[in-house]
Amino acid sequence: MAKDIELDALDAVRRPVASANGLPNAHYTDPDMFRTEAQALLMSTWAGLAVTADVPEPGDAVPMDFLGMPLLLIRDKQGEVRVFQNICRHRGMMLVPEPRKIEGAIRCPYHSWCYSTAGRLVSTPHVGGPGHNTHDAIDKDTLGLIEVPSHIWREVVFINVDGTAPPFEEVHADLIARWAEHDKPLYHGGADSTFVLDVRTNWKLAVENYCESYHLPWVHPGLNSYSRLEDHYNIEAPGHYSGQGTLVYRQLRGVNEEVFPDFEGLSEKWVEGGEYVALYPNVLLGVQRDHAFAIVLDPVAQDHTREHIHLFYATPRTDEGMRAKNATLWKTVFEEDIGVCEGMQRGRSAPGFDGGRFSPAMDSPTHCFHDWVAMRMQGHG
Repeated sequence: MAKDIELDALDAVRRPVASANGLPNAHYTDPDMFRTEAQALLMSTWAGLAVTADVPEPGDAVPMDFLGMPLLLIRDKQGEVRVFQNICRHRGMMLVPEPRKIEGAIRCPYHSWCYSTAGRLVSTPHVGGPGHNTHDAIDKDTLGLIEVPSHIWREVVFINVDGTAPPFEEVHADLIARWAEHDKPLYHGGADSTFVLDVRTNWKLAVENYCESYHLPWVHPGLNSYSRLEDHYNIEAPGHYSGQGTLVYRQLRGVNEEVFPDFEGLSEKWVEGGEYVALYPNVLLGVQRDHAFAIVLDPVAQDHTREHIHLFYATPRTDEGMRAKNATLWKTVFEEDIGVCEGMQRGRSAPGFDGGRFSPAMDSPTHCFHDWVAMRMQGHG
């Protein structure tokens, strides 16, 4: 009976926006639902994990936790960014507990099995007994680190944990084509261009809020003072992404009216335009003429999300003071969203709330995301 009720609720979510309900409360408050969604929405799709700037040099290795799984982000000695399960193939020991530079091999601290930065098992000391470092039963060619399929786009490292998703370029061909003009080198602004926001909310509420511009006049009065609600438009690609665009993007200016260098070869659309989309499931992207950003949402628990924000520029060198000012401006904007996301999370504990209704004119990008969630959950069974 409970399953039938859940399926009926998902059918209500998938109605046209004018008559649809939002997702039921359990999708934000129930630990069991969080685990089910992890499988249906995050592990079987191309989810965001990190950015390439987290491992800038060959040998850099950073342990990460994704939905409880110990992973290792590493740039191998050939410069390729890879993702492995952060465990030894011998007894499942954690390999790299803290960020570090791998100078030689990745050595297990338990029995000293060693792996190359490309994941190959290279050394098994005393595995055949004292002084015998090989054994016929231990096939090094099949006991390398378990690699997680990964793909890099716009310097975001995407992973497909269960390996079942179609190729990234196929899944997201529409947005890749839409933003083809922005297919340029991106240069991370460095330590002053990244920050983390810890938000007591379900990760989906962060996506839903980002998708729409409806809240601008009340939540972002400073931003709305020049990029008004009426200057925005909806962006929807059902099953893949949704968001908003603005016709009025105002460049940051320094004390002498200097601006950041533009990305080369952009059309007139981008002179005063910007677009901001949620790439399902958990990556929020923004593009403008002179810089871009990526927000990778880390779903910690059903009521806890970490937002990892990174700013990128068109050239490897930009003014330090300008970068700091830009980071402060964006941090202010994103912090303004925390209260409403946490308020919605608390509201999902109200038993009479049925998921809510949508403004057909203003909320369709958020409804688009809800429809994707419901579709994935129905397909997951």
